[in-house]
Order: sequence, then C-alpha cells, then structure tokens
Amino acid sequence: MPDRSIGMAAAAAAAVEEKKFSSDEFVEPDDLVSNNATDVWNRPSRKSTSGNWKACWLIFGCEVCERVAYYAISSNLANYLFQQLHENRADAATNVNNWSGTLFLTPLLGAFLGDAFLGRYLTLSIFLCIYLMALVLVTMSVSVPGIKAEQNQPVSSIQSGFFYFALYLMALGAGGIKPNVTSFAGDQFDEEDPQESKRKMSFLNWWFVSISSGNLFSVSVLVYIQVTYGWTWGWGGAAAVVALATLLFFSGRSNYRTQKPAGSPFTRVAQVLVAATRKWNASVPDDDEKLYELSDKEAQFPHIRKLPRSKEFTFLDKAAVVSEKDLQSKEVKPWSLCPVTQVEEVKLLVRVMPIWFTNLIFSSVFAQVGTFFLNQGDTMERHLGRFQIPAASFPLFITLTICIILPLYDRYFVPLARRITGNERGITMLQRIGIGQVISTVSIAIAALVEMKRLRVARQHGLLDRPQLTVPMSAFWLLPQYALTGVCEVFISVGQNEFFYDQAPDSMRSIGAALYLSTISIGSFISSLLVEMVVKFTSTKGGGVDSNWINDNLNRAHIDYFYWLLTLLSIINLGIYVLCARWYTYKNVGDIGIGSSIDPDITSTTTMALARESSLESQ
Repeated sequence: MPDRSIGMAAAAAAAVEEKKFSSDEFVEPDDLVSNNATDVWNRPSRKSTSGNWKACWLIFGCEVCERVAYYAISSNLANYLFQQLHENRADAATNVNNWSGTLFLTPLLGAFLGDAFLGRYLTLSIFLCIYLMALVLVTMSVSVPGIKAEQNQPVSSIQSGFFYFALYLMALGAGGIKPNVTSFAGDQFDEEDPQESKRKMSFLNWWFVSISSGNLFSVSVLVYIQVTYGWTWGWGGAAAVVALATLLFFSGRSNYRTQKPAGSPFTRVAQVLVAATRKWNASVPDDDEKLYELSDKEAQFPHIRKLPRSKEFTFLDKAAVVSEKDLQSKEVKPWSLCPVTQVEEVKLLVRVMPIWFTNLIFSSVFAQVGTFFLNQGDTMERHLGRFQIPAASFPLFITLTICIILPLYDRYFVPLARRITGNERGITMLQRIGIGQVISTVSIAIAALVEMKRLRVARQHGLLDRPQLTVPMSAFWLLPQYALTGVCEVFISVGQNEFFYDQAPDSMRSIGAALYLSTISIGSFISSLLVEMVVKFTSTKGGGVDSNWINDNLNRAHIDYFYWLLTLLSIINLGIYVLCARWYTYKNVGDIGIGSSIDPDITSTTTMALARESSLESQ
C-alpha cells in the first residue's frame, strides 16, 4: 500500500510537471532557457515562445514613456517654478536639481526590492502604477481650481505643497522603474545561448535609441503643446502616454522571462565583511582549491555564475578560509564562512566605486541642460521663420544627435574598432566612458564661450538692465553645446549603463543599474551645492549686482564663470578617472576550479573537510 501511494504521488508530480506548459506538445530540452528563467506564473521559460526582442520592445516601452513624462516635466520645470510659483532663478535651479537628484536616487530602493524580494517584474508592475498616479496628481496641480497656482496671484502653501508632493511621488515611482527596466530587459536573453548572447551585446545601444526617441517626442511635441495650449494639456499628455505604456506592459506578460530574487545584496555584502573581520588573523592559502566554494548542486540560485578568486583585496578572502571552528560546525554559518563567489561579489562592488565616483562631475555638467542652458535660451532670439521654438525644446538637439550617432556607432564604428583592437565591443567600456568625459569637458567649455558672446551682445545693445527684452543673438548658437552633450551621452551614458550592468554580480544586476542612475542623482545634488556656494560667495563679494554670478537678471549675471568652474572641475576629474581606469580589473567569468571539482552530492561539511585536508597536506 505504501508503495502504491508513492507511485501515485510520483505520477501526480509528473502530471504537474507536464502541465507547466499551456499545451500538450512535447518540449525539447534545447527549447528550455538554460539560466533557470521562468515566466510570470513561475513555469520554465521556453526559448521559442518567450524573451528576446519581442519581449524587450514591450519592456523598453515602459522606459520610453517614463522618459517622455520625465522630460515633458523637467524640460520646462525651471520656467514653471519661476513663472507660476514665483521662485527666483537660483532657487528654481536648486529645486529642479534636488528633485532630479531624488528621482535618480530612489532607484537604489527599487533595485533593492527587485533584486532581493519582489523580483523585477512585480517591482516594475507596482511602481508603474505609482508613477501613473503621480502624473495624474501633477496634472491636477496645474488644472484644478484651488490647487492650481495662478500666474499673477500669491502661491499658497497648499498649492506648492500639493505640486511638490506629486513631483516627489513621481520620483518614487521612477525609482522602481529605472533600475529594473534595463535588468529585466537583459533577463530576456539567455547568455548561455550564442545567438541570444550576441543579441544582448547591442541591446543597450538600441535601448538608448528607443528612450531617445521618447525624449524626442517629449521635448518637441509635448513641450510645444505645453507652451502653446497650457500646462494642463502638456503634462496631461504625458500622463496619457504613461497610461498607454502601462496597459501595453501588462498585455505582454506571457512573453516575459523572470529570475527569482536572490535575497538582500546588502546582507551578502555584510556577511563577507563580518566573516573576514572575524578571521582577521587567518592566513589566506595560495591554492584557491583550499578556499570554500559551493558546488553546483548546493547553489541556491543556479543562474548566479561562479567567479574565480582575484588577487586584489586579499583581506576579504579571509571570509572564505575554512577554520577549525567551521569544520566542527554541523552546518555552514553564513556570517562565519562565505563562498569565494560571494567574496568576489563584494570585491566587484569595491572595484567599481572609484569609477562611479569619477563620473559624478559629468552628471553635474549634464544637470545644466534643464537649468542654465534653458535660461540662456529664454533670453535669445528663437524664431525659425514665423515659428518660435520654445527654449525647453532645445534638448531636442541632444536627442537628435543621439538618434543619429548611436546607430552609426553600433553599425560602423564598433566593427571597424573591433578589427583594430580585437575587442568584441570595439573599445573597452572604460575607454568609451573616458572619451565621453573628454567630450563633456569640451561641451561645457563651449557653453562658457557662447555665454561670453551673449553677454557681450547684450552689453553692446544696452540690454544689461532690460532682461525682459530678447538679446539679438540667435539661440542656434547654443547648438554646439547641445549637440556635443548628445555625443558625450552616446559614449559616457551608454558606456556607464553597460559598465555597471556588466560588472555587477549576477545577483545584483538591478543594483548595477541603480549605481549608474545614482551618478545622475549625486551629480544633480553636487550641481545644487555648487549653485548655492556660488550664490553665497559671489553675492557678498563687492556688494554690487555685477559681482553675482547667478541672479534673476541673466544679462548682469556671469553664468560663464560658473561654466568655467565646471570645466576646471571636469579636467581635474578626467585626470583622476584615467588613473582609476588604468587600475581597474574587469570581472572574470569562466571555467573555474574552485569547488567545481567536488562531487555535487557532497555536502558543505564534507567540502570544508576536503579543503582542510588539502591544507594539512601542503604543510
């Protein structure tokens, strides 16, 4: 009778396995995704019916529409704060930078939830809904009487409070979308499949092209609607676009491949630090085979690839040293003994931090696009025939540059450079970022020269004390700084995104995306800090209006001095970056012997014992 029960249970289990797919057709083993991916209903994913570009485009749509909404609001936000909420230029610039900084900092929370607990699909689903709700509230704040701020009337605390609440709720929603979109799109490709792996190498380039197309629509169509027909139509249009993207995202759920969350990455990092500190006096063996590593069968998350031991930060290797106390324990204690792969994950994070730090100044330079670049354009002649281009639409030229240069980069530059360097990417990721930093430095220097010319024209026409009049100088003088900003985006932004995603541990891919986004966040905060410091020190020196680098009258201000300050900081930062890039060692993933030579059926305790025996033999 027991044998019969066991047989029935086995048959039932087999039936459940068969029903994991929606039809009765036979599933070839080669059709299963090799990285243990599942669909949103936790069934094994099939190569023929899931993932790849057909899933990526729907996921890209989320980010495209998120960017449409972000740029529709951020492109003209400084003007809204100045005109509708009656803030001065410096305060408006600071508030725009603080909001933008927060919006790009919240992805650390979204990445943590996506990697550790909810998974990327569920995190995206929840935060898309939050983002949509925030945009509805933003639209209400510029359209509903009583909540809406009127241009020629005092602004109440309720009006400004409601508007800023909606803005920062939007920042929270973006925090769950931004880091998980790239990682979730990357999950749609099987890195063990040669064809899918090759497609994945170019997906970040095309991802950037797609979001740039969204930017193009935003800063042209929506900003024009905003300026011509009012804030309600412009920002309401952004809310409608995000609502459509949300519906499309959920409609494609049967195509997606998902990965199980791998637990808190911060816990994994803390475990290595604590274990290494506990064994501070332990000696690290030269033979990597004597260090602790999980076998393939023991691994809790098979999609996390093993990492070979590197020779840097050897203090952390002490966390993988098997001690007598570890051998005596009946089970592995993660706060006392960590696998080599887990130790290497922490080393990866330590190695990328100098690269992260030396990309902050670029983000500070880029922050000027939505503040002082916009202010410059507002004062200049913007007519093209009878049509007047809104100053907030000039970022369109950044997007056009990206849409032109990026396909050329992927189609022509990469194959040519590949033949010269032998590198699959043409040039290394760090070389790509470095070229972007050089172009960024040139772009802000050119912005300073153009501003010097604008001030000279204003002085020649007697407009120093008449800021309400247009300076007779074409706003198309700003094109070089906008176009160069677009070129450096092709190199540095795509390069950063690719670098932090590629170099992040498999268990922390969303954290890698969040690291890239956090450079934008911290860069925006640095820009705010620099503005406040400049206002503080230049407004007290001499006491005259001409001494102020930043004030409401741009014809009396000296934004050119501020740009030269950013140029100097960029040059210093570039020198430090080159040193860090030369020091950096790329992540190595390949066939490794640590733990892999041990029979998968051997328990962790036996694994430690073998490591200990090997250590005794060498003595």
